[in-house]
Amino acid sequence: MKTNLFIAVILLLLSGCSAKEEGLDITQNIDYCVDKAKSAAQTLDAPDKYPRNIPDGETNWKTKGVRDWTSGFWPGILWYAYEASGDEEIKKQAEKFTQPIELIAHSSAQNHDIGFMVYCSFGNGYRLTGNEAYKQIIIDAADTLATLFNPKVGTILSWPRNKQYQHNTIMDNMMNLELLFWASKNGGEKELYDIAEKHAETCMTTLIRPDFSSYHVAIFDTLTWQFVKGVTHQGYADDSQWARGQAWGIYGYAMCARETGRTDFLETSQKLADVFNSRLPEDVIPFWDFDDPAIPNTSKDASAAAVAACGMLQIAELTNDEATKEKYKNAALALIENLSSEKYLSGDANQAFLLHSTGHHPKGSEIDVPIIYADYYYLEALLKLKKMEELN
Repeated sequence: MKTNLFIAVILLLLSGCSAKEEGLDITQNIDYCVDKAKSAAQTLDAPDKYPRNIPDGETNWKTKGVRDWTSGFWPGILWYAYEASGDEEIKKQAEKFTQPIELIAHSSAQNHDIGFMVYCSFGNGYRLTGNEAYKQIIIDAADTLATLFNPKVGTILSWPRNKQYQHNTIMDNMMNLELLFWASKNGGEKELYDIAEKHAETCMTTLIRPDFSSYHVAIFDTLTWQFVKGVTHQGYADDSQWARGQAWGIYGYAMCARETGRTDFLETSQKLADVFNSRLPEDVIPFWDFDDPAIPNTSKDASAAAVAACGMLQIAELTNDEATKEKYKNAALALIENLSSEKYLSGDANQAFLLHSTGHHPKGSEIDVPIIYADYYYLEALLKLKKMEELN
């Protein structure tokens, strides 16, 4: 670990240098993403086939069907690209890839990732177009997701078709709460807000350890409905720190703080971020699990860096303390700058924005390859940072 070096980087960033002064051209990197998304869209003919990853040695996206949990990220990228460029051709592509996901809103809840699928696609589409049909689909999707809520436990069930665990809740599910909050404030039932808030409350005492590292999965007994234990399904070990899981927590609790105004949610996000930042290696991009004994000879996870950057920018927007604002903004900037380096940008190598993400390392799946959600959150982080810079 290069903790001292990381602290030095943060101190340098806290000196007040802007993103531009530190060498990050935000507009140039946004344009890079827009151009690559537009180019890739021209090679994707089937609107119900969604980019997922690019295997090693290949150049084009491998796709999955509409029911894959990652389906919303590609139309979400296109909506972000349209937001950045105003390009009507990109808008048409975004609409084309968004529409097939409607069936997720009106199907029985087969997984917990309805928020990822519907809010990244229809949510961004409604935000940018005001299409009333999109609004109703979002609300319907929230109602569908809410059917997985178990009031005896206080959480939304994750992996409803997975028989490996009893009632379980994974850290990723924090990200799906945004769908519920939004729907409750835009014509949906107030109960959707209550479900999201209760889920976040329960996960604070089950998924998050006393030292503010986190488990991937919280297991609950199906007879007593009490918390049994935490495990780390996609991490190295149950007591290790899976990098993307920590990033989901940073982002998820910052979002919950924004939606509820609760200071305990914001403080939780900050403490999760502090743990994440304290364990970063020399180039600031995390290894897939901070406790993999093979470090440094193991894979990085650019997706965890991108998600965490978005979460820390949200922290910066929510806090009123200037020193705290700069601390998290510049920690996010350090992540974005390194993701924007030649080491992590794909350039002309393939259709993705970023290299070096890791999906499910214990299963040997998607290791050190471009993954679609890394690109989604990278572009989101750039757009957030640009808006913040414009306000200063």
